[in-house]
Amino acid sequence: MEWDILIGIFPQVLVDGLTLGFVYALIALGYTMVYGVLQMINFAHSEIFVTGAFVGAEVLLSLQAAGILTGIPPVLLLLLILAVAMVISGGLAVTVERVAYRPLRGAPRLVPLISAIGVSFFLQDFIRLIESLWHNAFYRTYPSIAFFDARVALAGGVEISVKSLTIILASLLMLAGLNLFVTRTKVGTAIRAVAEDQPTAELMGINVNRMISLTFLIGGMMGGAAGALFGVQFGTINPYTGFIPGIKAFTAAVLGGIGNLPGAMLGGVVLGVLETFAASYMSLLTGGAFGAEYKDIFAFSVLILILVFRPRGLLGEVVREKA
Repeated sequence: MEWDILIGIFPQVLVDGLTLGFVYALIALGYTMVYGVLQMINFAHSEIFVTGAFVGAEVLLSLQAAGILTGIPPVLLLLLILAVAMVISGGLAVTVERVAYRPLRGAPRLVPLISAIGVSFFLQDFIRLIESLWHNAFYRTYPSIAFFDARVALAGGVEISVKSLTIILASLLMLAGLNLFVTRTKVGTAIRAVAEDQPTAELMGINVNRMISLTFLIGGMMGGAAGALFGVQFGTINPYTGFIPGIKAFTAAVLGGIGNLPGAMLGGVVLGVLETFAASYMSLLTGGAFGAEYKDIFAFSVLILILVFRPRGLLGEVVREKA
């Protein structure tokens, strides 16, 4: 009987895992973009992500207050909140790079890392301050939109919500677009040249500062889009919402191979699926000894095993040390 339950819930658990995994993957793209160029972990990216979530909420709540939320086609509504969240989060990421990271570019790697952690704490409290002054509360709830709450029946009796399907499709489209941009355009070639060797790229006439700012812009835009989609999916956010997803997205980037765009996407999906399977199956398989609260331990244990046997990650590349 227990095996019947395990098999019966498998398709639904897989769908839920893919949805969560693609959220992690979108956030992980921002981490891996910055690391690929600067070999620096931007720990403030979690707050860039949560900024996108707040921007999406504020746009929807403003439209609701104006009484026009239900009159806008859902697809157009989604594109609107994604566009605004991506612009503001991207601009914030560029500002953070210019103020907190660029002056420290020649310093030992530990210095910008500490700066990134400081910026992370600053942005958390800054978002809390703004929301508290504006609304006298810093928890925000996304308005319910019937179209995204609807469920679509798949084969085998599996159901997926429209918002989950939207996250998966949007993530795939963004990854494909970002990958084409980086690999097939002149600007993308310039970014890769800066990642390979900054002094040589500058000698070749490439504006290194501009390419680095563009990298932060793109990474911030991916984080903002992930934040808006996260808000649509899970509903309630606060200034500290980004911490756990940010840590897991960073883990996903390492799992897939830090600096590798498809690897970030793969790592996010793998981590999301592992976490969801652990949450759903652990209690059943252990007779209740371990429950869903141990899902993170299981997921990170698998990560450790993978990295022990494949330290570069699933699709990792060799990161060259500059002489």
